[in-house]
Amino acid sequence: MKIGIMADSHDNLTNIKKAVEVFNKEKIDLLLHAGDFVSPFTAKELKNIHCPFAGVFGNNDGDKPLLINQFQQIGPIYPEPYKTEIDRKKIIMFHKNEVIADLAKSQQYDLIIYGHTHKIDHYKEGRTTVINPGECGGWLTEKSTIAILKLPDLQVRFIDL
Repeated sequence: MKIGIMADSHDNLTNIKKAVEVFNKEKIDLLLHAGDFVSPFTAKELKNIHCPFAGVFGNNDGDKPLLINQFQQIGPIYPEPYKTEIDRKKIIMFHKNEVIADLAKSQQYDLIIYGHTHKIDHYKEGRTTVINPGECGGWLTEKSTIAILKLPDLQVRFIDL
């Protein structure tokens, strides 16, 4: 199974469109967004994804009820954290990074996904893999990145848009 991971798209429709094109070309099975869509109009490009979608709200996501409404046909956006199990891997996704290090040390999850810092992060602590795909939007770092994760072996590849 292939999972596309993105975060911090911050209304950059051009980069969201590029990310969706890459994910569709890669034939991902699921897209996870770790927050900071910002405005509901981001659904305009994310609706073109060819797989299931789930996201969490970030600290810059404004009109949450309208975001939920605009994403009804795409997939759910949850308050953080979002927990799931895929291919026998326990996964948790946040936007903010305050609890990431302690949670990794706890070994409760196989995979922790987060955003917020706008920086790529990837490390393993015991059985737990931690991934931040960096920022899709590219506004803060002028570098726009996403990630593709393969399960069940937890191999991750970062992609510059």
